[in-house]
Amino acid sequence: MEEDDDEDLVYEDDEDEFGLPSITSMRRKRSRKNRTARGQGVTYPSLSQTTSNPTRLAPSPIPPLPRSNSFDIAEERNPLSYPSAKKGDGKILRPQYKDILKDPANSLHLISHPVMPSNATPKEAEAHSTRISRINKFKRILQASSVSLQDLRAAAWSGIPEEVRAITWQILLGHLPTNSERRVATLERKRTEYLDAVRQSFSSGTMANREESSTGLAGLASQPPVTTGRGRGLDEAVWHQISIDVPRTNPHIPLYGYEATQRSLERILYVWAIRHPASGYVQGINDLATPFWQVFLGTYVTDLNIESGMDPGQLPRPVIDAVEADTFWCLTKLLDGIQDNYIVAQPGIHRQVAALRDLTTRIDAGLAKHFENEQVEYMQFSFRWMNCLLMRELSIRNVIRMWDTYMAEENGFSQFHLYVCAAFLVKWSEQLMKMDFQEILMFLQALPTREWTEKDIELLLSEAFIWQSLFRGSKAHLRTASSSIPMGSLGPSS
Repeated sequence: MEEDDDEDLVYEDDEDEFGLPSITSMRRKRSRKNRTARGQGVTYPSLSQTTSNPTRLAPSPIPPLPRSNSFDIAEERNPLSYPSAKKGDGKILRPQYKDILKDPANSLHLISHPVMPSNATPKEAEAHSTRISRINKFKRILQASSVSLQDLRAAAWSGIPEEVRAITWQILLGHLPTNSERRVATLERKRTEYLDAVRQSFSSGTMANREESSTGLAGLASQPPVTTGRGRGLDEAVWHQISIDVPRTNPHIPLYGYEATQRSLERILYVWAIRHPASGYVQGINDLATPFWQVFLGTYVTDLNIESGMDPGQLPRPVIDAVEADTFWCLTKLLDGIQDNYIVAQPGIHRQVAALRDLTTRIDAGLAKHFENEQVEYMQFSFRWMNCLLMRELSIRNVIRMWDTYMAEENGFSQFHLYVCAAFLVKWSEQLMKMDFQEILMFLQALPTREWTEKDIELLLSEAFIWQSLFRGSKAHLRTASSSIPMGSLGPSS
């Protein structure tokens, strides 16, 4: 990377990576003794300005400050360098990994239920029994010669056991066929197609004299593509942005600090971007790839908790290639349903933000009126909720649980997510009603969700289901002069 490239990486102190007011700027301005009139200390963008540069870089590092129990990882996104892999640091690779590579359904035969402790309480014994029953229910559905999507969605809505999550996600998203006889051939074809796309993407216009045979796919992506002469092509610009964002992805989780993880994500995002020129790469898509990558990687190791002590660089290359390809195709399926969130002007996000405002007015009129009095614009806090699907507000484990339900919905990511955001917002109504303009924005950009558990997510999803049930099929409830969203079939299948 040329030194003059660094000049492009200057961040606006008053803005975050989406061009919206940063927490840093608001904290700094709020601490000034001679504070100006309420709401005048920060300049907020209009709706059109928020999409003028959707690929803005991450914000400047903020000074150490006492923090709430927020899970806003944007505060932790300092520039990182690739760490060295630690020898011997890794979970145990499943001996049967080659069988799982061929057909993920082979992992179903390897599920072993832990023995319940002899001193378990009646409540713990009941939870243990329920968990085993749920796993067996999923196994029965998934081991059928033709998987019933209706049954699988109904079971998945309330959460998917981690032992069967990877194959369930892949079937629900259409990456794997429901017909078991077609599964092996389909998987082989899709993985080969992705790997061919990687080779083509990184061999044309890349540095000369690179030996693929000795470095594999990792070597192909070890340096950015370049164009001849002094001119810079689109490929280099895309790679430049991705190579900045990936090291800042989930910096609090050791798994994402390894070079093998980061190089894999870079390849996924780069290939997706050049295959989707209408949108290209947009800040936030890097976050959306990580739940897939983490869930699929866990299939091949004996300990499904791979957030720490798991250096993917020590796994066999075919495993990384498979995880990478499966992640690419599932990410593509997800983004296909919400791609208007990322094309020029991001109309999908504008529609959802407007719909969130309308829905909040009907759910909590008091809160909506308070926002109006304080001149709070929904775009100022919910743009990120729509762009990153709440991944900056919740831990990745909680996001994974939430995605179980989203995938069980026919339009989970494009429609049900709106109701989740509404439930998420009104959850904080009591606190927000006591805050002024600047306090509201600061609170909503650093929500106290760090200690949230799966139970909190399930409560949020249940509340969202209530709201979508009340407004299902009634377009008039969610329509304004400037926005309208189609109401599809929402809620758990029966």
